[in-house]
Amino acid sequence: MNTFGRLFRISIFGESHGPCVGVVIDGCPAGLPLNEQDFREDLQRRRGGAKGTTPRKEDDLPLIKSGVFNGKTTGAPIAIEFENKNVDSSSYEKIKNTPRPGHADLVASQKFHGLNDYRGGGHFSGRLTVALVAAGVVAKKIIAPARADARLIEVGGSKIEDAMKEGDSVGGVVECKVNTLPVGLGEPFFDSVESLISHLVFAVPAIKGIEFGTGFACTKMKGSECNDAILDVSGKTATNNAGGINGGITNGNELVFRIAVKPTSSINKPGRTVDLTTGKQTEIQVDGRHDGCIALRMPVIVEAATAIVLADLMLLEK
Repeated sequence: MNTFGRLFRISIFGESHGPCVGVVIDGCPAGLPLNEQDFREDLQRRRGGAKGTTPRKEDDLPLIKSGVFNGKTTGAPIAIEFENKNVDSSSYEKIKNTPRPGHADLVASQKFHGLNDYRGGGHFSGRLTVALVAAGVVAKKIIAPARADARLIEVGGSKIEDAMKEGDSVGGVVECKVNTLPVGLGEPFFDSVESLISHLVFAVPAIKGIEFGTGFACTKMKGSECNDAILDVSGKTATNNAGGINGGITNGNELVFRIAVKPTSSINKPGRTVDLTTGKQTEIQVDGRHDGCIALRMPVIVEAATAIVLADLMLLEK
């Protein structure tokens, strides 16, 4: 449910408008240098407040509760909390019986019999990605010198502004690359590198698609065009249509994948929904603080998810 990984295991907790959100990391080796300052850069990249993102700005100061002593990991579970201080739930009280289109509001209410925390999406909120980013900071230390680098490669610049003026939102495409990976990470079939990365990436709210290497474009290629010619015994290839993975296992070339990020579902434009108290259709207009383009804050989250998967696979290889 809320736990991922085998040796490097993470468990996230909290709700968007609850007292805090956080993560427990189990299986981290002892001896890694770690302090609050190590989280600053990645957490800053995820924060809202910039143009096109949510006006909600949290301090996002990591409170390390366990697993670190004298500046190094101890081998015990690492618990990290983030307090929710900039919370305004008033707009959600108005729509608690009218689920927002595109959100988990309706399914959460039905699955948990109306007992779910509906404020800000509760446990389904993108707010919890701060926990993934925190775990990613630790995972990045484990996979070094390999490094995950993600960037936004497709979104309209002025398109975001126009959409926000209209009370609307836009999506985008994020690409992630990892270099200097060893050959042999991953397992055939169910624990392939693609399977595991996809598993965790799709746990991130707003992700609707993923492709590795050439991805869907390879359907328009011939086998002779798609196959990557092998250049030497190390496995280096002339092209990288496979995205650095063969048979679910890293082949030593650059790992490359792209994700599709949908437009933010909470928009000010009127939409159609149903009133849970009457069962009748009604119109909804979502107020509050929301991203015009959630994809703008997605690269560091994708890096974190990738590093978490690779850290687990590297520890398994050892």
